[in-house]
Amino acid sequence: MTVGTVVKWHKQAGDRVANGDILAEIETDKATMELENFDDGTLLKIFVEEGEEAEIGSALAIVGEQGEEIPEIPERNDDKDQSVSGELDSEEEYIQPILPEQKTEPIFQEQRIKVSPLAKKIALKNSIDLAQVVGSGPQGRIIKADVENFLSPNTTPVRQSDAADTHTSTNLRILPGKKVPLTNIRSIIAKRLLDSKTSIPHFYLQREINALPLRLAREAINIKLATHTEENKGARISLNDIILKACSESIFAVPEINTSWGEKEIIFHEDINLSFGVAVEDGLLTPVIREAQNLDLLGISVHAKSLIEKARSKKLKPDEMSGSTFTVTNLGMFGIDFFSGIINPPNAAILSIGASIKKPVVAQDGSIQPGETMTLGLSCDHRLIDGAVGAQFLSVLAANLENPALMLV
Repeated sequence: MTVGTVVKWHKQAGDRVANGDILAEIETDKATMELENFDDGTLLKIFVEEGEEAEIGSALAIVGEQGEEIPEIPERNDDKDQSVSGELDSEEEYIQPILPEQKTEPIFQEQRIKVSPLAKKIALKNSIDLAQVVGSGPQGRIIKADVENFLSPNTTPVRQSDAADTHTSTNLRILPGKKVPLTNIRSIIAKRLLDSKTSIPHFYLQREINALPLRLAREAINIKLATHTEENKGARISLNDIILKACSESIFAVPEINTSWGEKEIIFHEDINLSFGVAVEDGLLTPVIREAQNLDLLGISVHAKSLIEKARSKKLKPDEMSGSTFTVTNLGMFGIDFFSGIINPPNAAILSIGASIKKPVVAQDGSIQPGETMTLGLSCDHRLIDGAVGAQFLSVLAANLENPALMLV
């Protein structure tokens, strides 16, 4: 790439121009680029008209003060730094003026600075010399964060009004920057998750199940509860309640899931203490339903709703968030198809619940029918659980969820 063509001049000789104005559009064999101005002044003369070609590095125009003598522009010296004739990195090339008083605008400048388009715009709006900014991007490229860090912490980026010409308008969108002090909850979450991820050898399993029987069972149960005795009238069972009940029943079949790692022993817990994730303003809390194996479905539902209310009103007691032996986390209500949770120590595993999705499924007779599926994810501590054990637990859990009647016997 050795030449560029002036497609259009947006300013004419004699026009007042400001730092950041777009003077022209230049077409090369790589792209059509905007030629930006870097000094306030007057466009004294245009050397290359629309439709004409110019060598890379040659002057296109001069910007100076009105009435100044316009000097002759010397021919380009081919013995200069050959970087001017190299490949252009699209919008990542910063075009810099080359004279102290009267400024000529070349297609590409002699001094080339790697910079992202957004970083360049922010620098222009705040009159930042990019030569003084240290880039942290690939190959020293200056990115948005580098320019913002260069600004004083108390400096708000300056917005200039859009130019009348639609080709020169700039809508700079910047999110409000701020620093939020860590809350105690967020600090504890961060420490526990870091300890879990760095000290526990995770492995992950997943299984897709038929979710239609689960939905139908929930609907039938809630219809029954709506006309139940006064004691339970108005109660409603959530999908999460049924999943928690199914986990409790499935752990009895695979007790290795309900264990913890000791220094010299593996601890098999006598009770099934189920914790479940509750999203709150400061993060995620995991209240615990104790001795879940002794609770029926309605009992689990009542305990869960009480703990959720306490979590959201910040009234959970420490003993209501400790002592769990297995954790369930559900992002299905947020439309997440599948994810893998981080183990909640000292648990041996955590179950992740995805959304129920309507899609075609293959029936037992081989026909394609409309159906609903849900993906379960199991994150396991490999010190306590082998792949076969984790797979066995998911198999038992899937059977209970696909056939809720199995949990009645």
